[in-house]
Amino acid sequence: MIFHETGLAGAWVIEPQRFADERGFFARTYDREAFAARGLDPGIEQCSVSFNHRQGTVRGLHFQAAPRAEDKLVRCTRGAIFDAIVDLRPGSATFGQHFTVVLTAEAGNQLYIPKGMAHGFQTQEDATEVSYQISEVYSPEHARGYRWDDPAFGIAWPLPVSVISEKDRNLPLFAS
Repeated sequence: MIFHETGLAGAWVIEPQRFADERGFFARTYDREAFAARGLDPGIEQCSVSFNHRQGTVRGLHFQAAPRAEDKLVRCTRGAIFDAIVDLRPGSATFGQHFTVVLTAEAGNQLYIPKGMAHGFQTQEDATEVSYQISEVYSPEHARGYRWDDPAFGIAWPLPVSVISEKDRNLPLFAS
C-alpha cells in the first residue's frame, strides 16, 4: 500500500499495490502494521456499504460526536465518487478546511478519515457502491452533520445534485 498525506493531519489517501498475473490482480486494502506505522488505528468495529442508483447522488456531510467519534476507511467498490472531508477538530491547524479526492473502483484507492472530520461524497456514475470500515458502531444519538453545500466549507461539488435525502438536505449550516 502506498500512503499519501492529504494536508489535513491524520487523513490519508491510500493506493493499493497490485500484483497482477493472468488471473487478474491481488492487493491488500488493510494492514494493521502499515497503518500503525503512521499512527493510524481504525480499530474496526463495523463495516457498512452504501449503494447509490444515480450519478450525482450526495450523502453527507456526516460525523459522530464524542465519545462515539469514529475513524473511517472508505473505498469505492463499484463506480466512482467525489469524496470530501472537513476538519472539525477544535485547535487543529486546518480547522474548517476541506480535502477532496476521487475514489474509483478501478483504482481501488481509499481515504482514511480520522475522528473529528465530517465526511460526504457525490457519486460520479450510476450504480455506485461505497464500502466503509468504521472504528465505532453507529450511534444515532451521536450522529451529526452539516450541509453538503455549506458556504463555510466551500466544497466545489463537480455535478448537479440528482438525489439527496431529506435529512441531509436539512442538516444545519456550520455557522449555526
